[in-house]
Amino acid sequence: MTEIERKFLVKSNDFKKEASKKTLFIQAYLNTHPERTIRIRITDDKAFMTIKGKSSENGLTRFEWEKEIPMDEAKELLKICEPGKIEKYRYHVDHGDHVYEVDEFLEDNQGLVLAEVELEDEEEKFKKPDWLGEEVTGDLAYYNSNLINKPYKNW
Repeated sequence: MTEIERKFLVKSNDFKKEASKKTLFIQAYLNTHPERTIRIRITDDKAFMTIKGKSSENGLTRFEWEKEIPMDEAKELLKICEPGKIEKYRYHVDHGDHVYEVDEFLEDNQGLVLAEVELEDEEEKFKKPDWLGEEVTGDLAYYNSNLINKPYKNW
């Protein structure tokens, strides 16, 4: 239940040519406390509740628990979430031995495109695609839970 990932800005739309899947995500937060976040996420045909713990000092590692929940329950939970929501398209891009999840944000965060790669351990090597830009792992401004209150359009 430990998540190890690195996060990067994306510097071109070339990833779209390599994407194997594109999914619309809508998510909101029941709790955005710095020690833990509780997220409700709806995709095209599924819904999930996710709890994430505080990130490690370097931002690479944190606790993550996720369970699929019934769609009708997710829609009801969205009604009691904190104000604001995140809407984005997520693209799955196979590159080397890894899958990059590339998020193209919509609404108040339009123009922001981030890529994440999950790793087995913090020292794991991975092949970086040409469209990958500056690393922003651990930069709290790029956490989805913070983009609700401080959207990209206001930067």
